[in-house]
Amino acid sequence: MTDTRLEWTQGDRAKAAAKLMLGWVALLWVLEVVDVVSGHALDGLGITPREPSELVDVVPAAFIHFGFAHVAANSVPLLVMGFLAALGGIRRFAMICAAIIVADGLGVWLIAPAHTNTAGASGLIFGLFGYLLVSGFVERRPWGVVAGLLVGAVWGGAILAGLAPTQTGVSWQAHLLGLIAGVGTAFVFRRRATPAALTS
Repeated sequence: MTDTRLEWTQGDRAKAAAKLMLGWVALLWVLEVVDVVSGHALDGLGITPREPSELVDVVPAAFIHFGFAHVAANSVPLLVMGFLAALGGIRRFAMICAAIIVADGLGVWLIAPAHTNTAGASGLIFGLFGYLLVSGFVERRPWGVVAGLLVGAVWGGAILAGLAPTQTGVSWQAHLLGLIAGVGTAFVFRRRATPAALTS
């Protein structure tokens, strides 16, 4: 009976994680449609560094993209990595994402080149990559280690390429800061192993 309840709990978590990430990615596409229809009015929600008024855009910038190709490039990795991270619990996942988005956005605001406008979900994606890569080892959870190795095998090359400062039109600063923030959240939000229950 206990095993059955555990399976249902895991199944419910998977369904909740899938619904959340499908909705999240759909929202990004809807926002880009609105942006195009409005003559790219939403592009102003990107982060222009070291302008005090731009601090309010730290969070919205993670949901805005510069064109459908930009959204498309971020959709699959966000969907998959977000799903894997959300399996650990929706509330915990929300805190992890919030921490990554805020840390990444503030970092971009501080160190990005002057007169640039940075937006997109890639900072969060790099953060989720960093989180998934190390959280299994930090928490000593086998499934987490497997998830991290899988994510590393699939997206490791693209992540390394995204950190190269030679790419034009790409914020390697946002990528690097997101990655660092994600690794940090793996330690900050790590779960303690619960002692095994023994009967006498």
